[in-house]
Amino acid sequence: MEPGEHNYSIVFQFEKEWHERKFLNYMLERWTDSFVYSAVYVILVFGGQFLMKRRPKYELRPFLALWSGILALFSIAGAIRTWPELVSVLTNHGIQYSVCVPTYFKGVTSFWSFMFTVSKVYELGDTIFIVLRKQPLIFLHWYHHITVLIYVWYSYTDHTAPGRWFMVMNYTVHAFMYSYYALRALQIRFPKFVNMIITSLQLTQMIIGVLINIWIYRIKGRGEFCQQSYENLLYSSAMYFTYFVLFAHFFYTTYLSKPSHRQKGD
Repeated sequence: MEPGEHNYSIVFQFEKEWHERKFLNYMLERWTDSFVYSAVYVILVFGGQFLMKRRPKYELRPFLALWSGILALFSIAGAIRTWPELVSVLTNHGIQYSVCVPTYFKGVTSFWSFMFTVSKVYELGDTIFIVLRKQPLIFLHWYHHITVLIYVWYSYTDHTAPGRWFMVMNYTVHAFMYSYYALRALQIRFPKFVNMIITSLQLTQMIIGVLINIWIYRIKGRGEFCQQSYENLLYSSAMYFTYFVLFAHFFYTTYLSKPSHRQKGD
């Protein structure tokens, strides 16, 4: 295993044995599978909603708690393992290096980049619970799941540098978000401000994503090196901007314009 930017005091065996090149070759050949997964997802979700119209809802609380708990623990582990590398890069090289040089595909964070990429398929299962429990399915939820999956799989083939930030932010936000979902599934009640904090974290993630993309446009415009193609940057900018608009609208309509209602969104 190639050493990364951060010298981890503990490296687990599965991290040592990870061969990034093999997965990269796989993704170069099969990243378009993300479109297949997305198509199957849409068929199952909206077909499931149609089938559930005349059926009683399923509670599924223990299963939802287990599902969310697994994702919470995974996200916590991912955040713990990726934050040190980001901090080391910022300390030793600065913020421009952190968004332009993809050295996080080496060492420990190489494994967690792979896990982050494939986890977007697993996360599609969130929506099955919404369908079977007959909860409202908002556009933000399924649009977010599909576009993140496709973009992450596509971006892995380019080893895009700002993915370092996107990965660390996503692991961190999901650590809080899925922990909250797991506890809610166990019928543990929270005050309204906790819901607002979770959505605010999601919205902050989108704002940072938009700002990073704007900055990369400026860096590349000056003719300086930055590992992200203009094509990828266009997709990333469109994705993060639409997320920002949708999350801002969700925050406003849920917490500011009318009495809060509980809605599971990612």
